[in-house]
Amino acid sequence: MKKIFLILFLLPSISLANNADSATIALHPKQLKWEFDGVFGRFDRASAQRGYQIYKEVCSSCHSLKLVAYRNLEELGFSKEEVKQIASEALINDGPNDDGEMFERPGLPSDHFASPYANEQAARSVNSGAYPPDLSLIVKARHDGANYVYSLLTGFADAPEDFPLAEGKSYNPYFEGRQISMPPPITDDGQVDYKDDTFATKEQMAIDVVNFLQWAAEPETEHRKKMGVRSMIFLGILFVILLAAKKAVWKKIV
Repeated sequence: MKKIFLILFLLPSISLANNADSATIALHPKQLKWEFDGVFGRFDRASAQRGYQIYKEVCSSCHSLKLVAYRNLEELGFSKEEVKQIASEALINDGPNDDGEMFERPGLPSDHFASPYANEQAARSVNSGAYPPDLSLIVKARHDGANYVYSLLTGFADAPEDFPLAEGKSYNPYFEGRQISMPPPITDDGQVDYKDDTFATKEQMAIDVVNFLQWAAEPETEHRKKMGVRSMIFLGILFVILLAAKKAVWKKIV
C-alpha cells in the first residue's frame, strides 16, 4: 500500500516535469522538397545567387563564412568581373608589412570571405556573450540541416504567456530550449530588393538562403552525384560483361 501511495503522490510532479520538458524541446523541422536532394539533385543557381545577396545584406554583419573563397562564387554563375567587384568591397586584414605592422587591403578573389569580427571575444562582446556561428558548414553541422535552417528562419514567434523567456532572447520552437540569442533576421516581405526582380517574401528569402548555404557546405554535390551515377552505370555494364563471360566459359565445360 505504501508503494501505491508513493506512486500516486509522485505522479503529479512527474507529469509537471514532462510538461516542462515538452515546452522546451525543439520541434521537428518542417519538411520541404529541395532541388539538391536525391540522386540527380542539382543546385538552383538563381536561388543560390539570391541567397548570397541575403547573406551579404543581412547575415554577414554577424556570421562569418570562413571556408568559402570569393572566387568560388564563379561556380554559382557569377562572372569573373562580378567576383572581383564583390571581393574588392571587403576589407582583408593582412600583413605584417615591412614595418612589422598589420594592415587592411581590398579583398581579392583568392581571399576567403572576410569575418565581421576580429576574434571570438570581439564577437561575444557585441552580442551579449553569444557567439554567432560560422555558416560555412551550418547545413552539414545540424541534423536535417536544410530543413532545420529553413524552419529556424521562419519559426520566430511570440513566446507563450507561461514560457519563461530570458531577457534579450527570442522565442523559436525549432531551436533547442526554444529561446535563441539571435533576433529574427528575416522580418518583412520585401526586406531585400532582389537584382533579378523576384519578390522577396519571407519564405522565398529563407529558401534562397538555404540554397546558398547548402552550396557553401557542399559545393562538390553535383560533381559527386554525377560521378556516383557514372560509377553505377559502369558497374552495371561490367556486371553484364562478367556474367556473359562466365556463361561462355562454363558452357564449354558443361
